[in-house]
Amino acid sequence: MNHPRAALRLYWIMPMLFGLLSLVLGQDDNWDLRNYHLYGPHAFLHDKVGLDLGPARFQGYFNPALDLSYYLMTQYLPGPLVGFLLGCLHGLNFVLLSAIARQLLPAASARTTLLLALACTCAPAFLGEVGNSMGDNTTSLLVLGALYLVLRQWEALQPWGARAALAAAAAGVLMGLGLGLKLTNVTYAVALCLAFFAVPLGFWGRVRLAFVFGVGVLAGLFATAGFWLLKMWQVFGNPLFPQFNNLFRSPLAAERGVIDTYFLPKNLGETLLWPFVFTHDMLRVVEVPLRQLIWPMAYVAVLALGAAWLLRRLGVLAPRAPLPGRSRYFLLFFCLAYLAWMQLFSIYRYLVPIELLAPLVVWLCLHAVLPAPAAARSGAWLLLAAAVAVWPFTSFGRAGWSERSFSAEVPPLAQPAQSVVFIAQPHPPLAWLAMFYPEQVAFAGLGTGFPESPRYRERMKALMTERSGPHYLMLAGARNPKASGLRRKRDAAGLLGLTGSPAGCARLTSLLRRVRFQVDVQPAPDGRCTLELQPRYQLDLAAMDRAVEAEAAQQARQYGVLLEPGSCRSYAAAVGTEAYPYRLCRVQIAP
Repeated sequence: MNHPRAALRLYWIMPMLFGLLSLVLGQDDNWDLRNYHLYGPHAFLHDKVGLDLGPARFQGYFNPALDLSYYLMTQYLPGPLVGFLLGCLHGLNFVLLSAIARQLLPAASARTTLLLALACTCAPAFLGEVGNSMGDNTTSLLVLGALYLVLRQWEALQPWGARAALAAAAAGVLMGLGLGLKLTNVTYAVALCLAFFAVPLGFWGRVRLAFVFGVGVLAGLFATAGFWLLKMWQVFGNPLFPQFNNLFRSPLAAERGVIDTYFLPKNLGETLLWPFVFTHDMLRVVEVPLRQLIWPMAYVAVLALGAAWLLRRLGVLAPRAPLPGRSRYFLLFFCLAYLAWMQLFSIYRYLVPIELLAPLVVWLCLHAVLPAPAAARSGAWLLLAAAVAVWPFTSFGRAGWSERSFSAEVPPLAQPAQSVVFIAQPHPPLAWLAMFYPEQVAFAGLGTGFPESPRYRERMKALMTERSGPHYLMLAGARNPKASGLRRKRDAAGLLGLTGSPAGCARLTSLLRRVRFQVDVQPAPDGRCTLELQPRYQLDLAAMDRAVEAEAAQQARQYGVLLEPGSCRSYAAAVGTEAYPYRLCRVQIAP
């Protein structure tokens, strides 16, 4: 790795490896994808904003710009190619991490900075999102790019002048682009801006840098989100609709601020020890059981750095050379970003940019506190432990690959321009199916989590009366989560020649006596056989469908939507090879 061209080679190889990792992980099938990452761009491109009413909950009104490229690729490219390209894009984070490490550790060898960059990518949320549509791994490129630009132009920032202003503005534009694509990046915009107060300038010089950076952020924000903010203002009277409606007071949503506060710390004790709390129970900050150790390490390392600084100021410890300016800026940015994230969101996925930087924080703090040999040894072992703890990592939902990323059967509709399809289930999400229906069909959510207001209910009623019907209620079809595994086992047994003859079936039966596969051999009259789930893993799908139908009918009735008994029909739909059957039922509007 110390070869002069090692870094350049890895800059090509690592993105390709992340593309291959995306292929290994499978087709993206996360909850948000089926809720709004497909619905949002579809609604924008087909002029359904303002026609539809909350089928994707409040998230359906997020800026669709980040999802447009993914949506369009899945329309025209094979699913595996889309996953590979997105994985390669996410792999570019490695390149930026290596470049940032070189700026922070100019005396370190190429081997050290490359290994540190590799350790940085061993991050559970980042790995779980490789090749998926959530956007954290994509916008992290812009956040890290802005940080790198500040570090790269550090000397140009001082003294204040045209070069300093240009560097700060350029970094701000990069950050603003990321903020416009995903507004949860606001924590990083604020942290990068405030961290300019670590630049060795006079007070007003620092203020000018922060101001110019902020102007750049606004320029980048309007470049990627201006069109959407304007549209939300024109249609709903709230550029961030329906969030922060306590400020904008759009009549079509309840007057609330940030809607999702579920993951925030509950008290002062949790706030002070939050990295330890969520490391012990990651479900406090994320929907899937991730594993990591890096956050307690980074927390203790920063506290140790602060304690060492204080003890040196008091004369208890021998003085040492102060941290370089770049390191001070970097550490201040990291700490401010973490604090802002904790207070605003505490949703782990939104930590990806600084999750990737956490190993560098540990390394820098150790070298600022300990003698260099001890810092290098302890840092190497700690980061190795943190990297190993992540594996095997959990993704946010994957399916098997198929030629088409998404597919669905749609029945012929008599009058699409007069029909409304209602969704009355908050889970599982169904809004992604809207992209298979004629664009004239209106979709509306009934009690699915949108912050409704009285005017929203009135608009819903108006939509029902404006359209003569027929109207429909869309329901998720019952599915056995073991079904996809059963298909894979059947395919494997067939490829091995174990289901086509009595002898093969006998071998398969013998194998299943020794290995628990949750399946049994089911013989056929012609001597062949197949595999079926064991009775304890079989589900009564018809009964499950009836229960969902009854619950949804009760929910819809509260809105004056009455389900016609016996009218529900089942249709096939899939994400990759993962089946998501759904049902469409005729409804009447109560007088």
